Amino acid sequence: MPAVDDDSSVLFCAISSAFTQYFYTATCIWTLCYAIDMRFVLTHKDSKMKYYHLAAWIFPVFSTVIGLSLLYIPDANCHTSSSLRTAILRILPNYIASYIPIATVMVANPCLYHHSTKDLENIITSTSGQFTSREREIIDAIKIKFSVINVIFYVCWLPNLLNGILLWTLWFHVPADCVIVLWYIMALMNPLQALFNCLVYRRWSSGSERVILPWRQLDGTEINKTTSASTESSQSTAREEIYPLLQST
Repeated sequence: MPAVDDDSSVLFCAISSAFTQYFYTATCIWTLCYAIDMRFVLTHKDSKMKYYHLAAWIFPVFSTVIGLSLLYIPDANCHTSSSLRTAILRILPNYIASYIPIATVMVANPCLYHHSTKDLENIITSTSGQFTSREREIIDAIKIKFSVINVIFYVCWLPNLLNGILLWTLWFHVPADCVIVLWYIMALMNPLQALFNCLVYRRWSSGSERVILPWRQLDGTEINKTTSASTESSQSTAREEIYPLLQST
């Protein structure tokens, strides 16, 4: 908490808070965009990369500026105020700006991945015309990967939601020891999502996640070309199902 009489302390606190909140919000939005793009890929829709970038980099600017402006303007002593009105008007908007993206991802991503799994089952069945142990292994591997993505997000960000719930339900009787423990957990787990993402979004095996989507197959004119040309074209149309945003070379 900044010293309200020290302008440099207030400025440092505001800048560091803005930097942290901006990129954490961008992380949440990119996590949601990945799940949305997965859905688009599996339902034969074009990727909306331009809109993903706009949402991930522009929305956090507005949410961070609005939330922290209300918090630090005209002074930085809002945390020491005992007025409920001050808490609602100055502190609550920043909590909403911080936690709504987290809650949205927690609710939306499991639903999106569930539907993506169903779509993938239909694609594999329609492509191969059968559902053998090989196809089942592919589905099971991708289900596990989707589940791990969701679990990692919950593990890293659920403490934040618990902290917000405790603070706002027990505003005048906050259990200090419990909240401090949550703050330490948040300080540890929030940055770890970057490390976990590096592990979970990479290819897990050499071939289990490659899926040829049926609508990406060669059309009739291309099929009549030479075998080698057809093979090259077919390989170029193979999509890495698990990498709609994080393409692998």
